[in-house]
Amino acid sequence: MTSATYWQAIDRFRAFARTEPDREAVIYPDGTKSADLPSYRHVTYRELDDWSEAIAERLTAAGVGTGTRTIVLVLPSPELYAILFGLLKIGAVPVVIDPGMGLRKMVHCLRAVEAEAFIGIPPAHAVRVLFRRSFRKVRTTVTVGKRWFWRGERLAAWGTTPSGVAPERVPGAAEDVLVIGFTTGSTGPAKAVELTHGNLASMVEQVHTARGRIAPETSLITLPLVGILDLLLGSRCVLPPLIPSKVGSTDPAHVAHAIEKFGVRTMFASPALLIPLLRHLRQRPIELKTLGSIYSGGAPVPDWCIAGLREVLAEDVQIFAGYGSTEALPMSLIESRELFDGLVDRTHRGEGTCIGRPADQIEARVVAITDEPLPTWAEVEELAGDLESPRGIGELVVAGPNVSTHYYWPAEANRQGKIIDGDRIWHRTGDLAWIDDEGRIWFCGRKSQRVVTADGPMFTVQVEQIFNTVAGVARTALVGVGARGAQRPVLCIELKPEADGAAVGAALRARGSEFELTRPIADFLIHPGFPVDIRHNAKIGREQLAQWAAKQIGADA
Repeated sequence: MTSATYWQAIDRFRAFARTEPDREAVIYPDGTKSADLPSYRHVTYRELDDWSEAIAERLTAAGVGTGTRTIVLVLPSPELYAILFGLLKIGAVPVVIDPGMGLRKMVHCLRAVEAEAFIGIPPAHAVRVLFRRSFRKVRTTVTVGKRWFWRGERLAAWGTTPSGVAPERVPGAAEDVLVIGFTTGSTGPAKAVELTHGNLASMVEQVHTARGRIAPETSLITLPLVGILDLLLGSRCVLPPLIPSKVGSTDPAHVAHAIEKFGVRTMFASPALLIPLLRHLRQRPIELKTLGSIYSGGAPVPDWCIAGLREVLAEDVQIFAGYGSTEALPMSLIESRELFDGLVDRTHRGEGTCIGRPADQIEARVVAITDEPLPTWAEVEELAGDLESPRGIGELVVAGPNVSTHYYWPAEANRQGKIIDGDRIWHRTGDLAWIDDEGRIWFCGRKSQRVVTADGPMFTVQVEQIFNTVAGVARTALVGVGARGAQRPVLCIELKPEADGAAVGAALRARGSEFELTRPIADFLIHPGFPVDIRHNAKIGREQLAQWAAKQIGADA
């Protein structure tokens, strides 16, 4: 009989549950109080440990155990963390996905996983029943909330205390799959990423190292994975009121209130949350004395936003622009002081956006730009000379202990996205970049979104950062219209409120004429509001914009 396994990093969480049982683990909104501000409740480390053990016990009895793929569709809440820790304690494999990607797309992705267990809120189960053929292998179902018209267990009926002593479990092997997480599909087809026991354990250490190995104390959590990592580091994790698929609609007053009320020391957030927070702090200044560090991710945070936060927050606050993906988090980091020591000026001259040096134990390189597979490093070396043509810019590839080496689905993603180099596997990020003499990575745009004209390639972020400095511009997006190799570059513009479109257009044309990179652009189109990604509400949907632009100028996309 195979021994029951678990994720060994859970031992860190259990240690806090033993030594500081009454320490708040998850602090969460529970209704509202006066002035429309949320009231909060909490669960302690001991309560969360017991609750997750009770869930592990009941799941084990239902046949869920080592390697069981388990779909988890639960909103950020104490229940979510209890469920995830319960699954990790028995070596089961949580499958996580963004429902906001669209119903049919989500179902298509989940069908490929062939999960055997399904834990979700009532609307998620309604989808499971409606598309029952896509979930035909599911044998165990658990509803978080009221069960409607289907059978299965209810989480609330399981209680929060285990009935007996936890059985002996052995640590899973570093190479065993621990989590399957789907990419959003915002810049290409969604893929199921396998993250192993070793990958996740390494993430814990890298996040700790990025903070200078200082305990987080109290964290504001806007991404569930960060909450898991921080609970292993003993953090009090504060969940502000937000809708995961609409992060940009989060009330910044609630975020500021949570930081101040609970003495938040560190937070992770996408630009979609940081930009409204900056506006709020400018309108209603609050000192936020306890805040020591901010980590931004999900999309490049605008330099003006970082500069604004530096103005409204205490001088010693550290603001990090981070870079990562579902396949590897984090990949690189840079602190605001280094950014504003001349690097932002270079960005505005078209060198790309500096995303810092590789994270601890991460190795980064650039390879020649190609849409073809690069199965081995030998093929990479054969194309090395091609890096000369686009100014040394190539596709960024990374390797390290936290980097996923395999996709669960689709199989083609492994052929297109991984490079075998002896015992090491490089992950192709799909991002274009160059690396300077100090080892800093300069992000130039997505490979799939490059514009290939008859005169050569143009890279989105390089071009857009030149134009984003023009007064009245909220942001820009470079798209290509026509067949690749003969594309017509078009700049789409999102205006700031009250901006004069004609004046902005004239200023953009003048700005474009100053740089060799931007002189080929003759078409400037004002768009009412860019489409953005689901997870962070920050990545621009340039593929959709390209179709719109083609219609505007009367050409084929």
